Amino acid sequence: MTNEEVNTGRRRFLTASTAVVGAVGVGFAAVPFIKSWSPSARARFAGAPVTQDISALADGQQLVVAWRGQPVYIAKRTKEMLAVLPQMDALVADPKSDASEQPAYAKNENRSIKPEILVLVGVCTHLGCAPELYAEIKPEPFDPNWKGGYFCPCHKSRYDIAGRVLKSMPAPLNLPVPPYYFADDNTVVIGVDQKGAA
Repeated sequence: MTNEEVNTGRRRFLTASTAVVGAVGVGFAAVPFIKSWSPSARARFAGAPVTQDISALADGQQLVVAWRGQPVYIAKRTKEMLAVLPQMDALVADPKSDASEQPAYAKNENRSIKPEILVLVGVCTHLGCAPELYAEIKPEPFDPNWKGGYFCPCHKSRYDIAGRVLKSMPAPLNLPVPPYYFADDNTVVIGVDQKGAA
């Protein structure tokens, strides 16, 4: 009788030990499998929102930050630049930005949340070059009637200071406006809007 009790206890111990070791083994095997479903740190970083302090941004200047492998321009427009925008409606191909890419909160004359701060993806809609900011309202070699804005050196496309492409240019659309919001007066978060939508 004592022999059977020892064997039964030993069986229970071995069965429980085997079950525990098997469960731990399944857990260790499942972790890499489940981790393979989530994006890598590099992929998460590439699409992650970018936070930028704009407190040092002076009137008529811009910062360039990278988001999703693309340059994003953050420009601070002067009152003179904003005053020129209504005059540009007759000169741009898509004045209301109906065919262009921007969030609903940036589908206005300024193409921005705050009139003085412009946020654009800095990639020409023609062949993907990087347009350059020529902020001053003065004659330029490429346009004697220049009113300020962006000039693409690759194929000479011109955009106004809201990123709207001028008529008869190689670029078919306005520069895109990415999703963004202001965390406070001096901080822009690019990549998501106020509600967290990308």
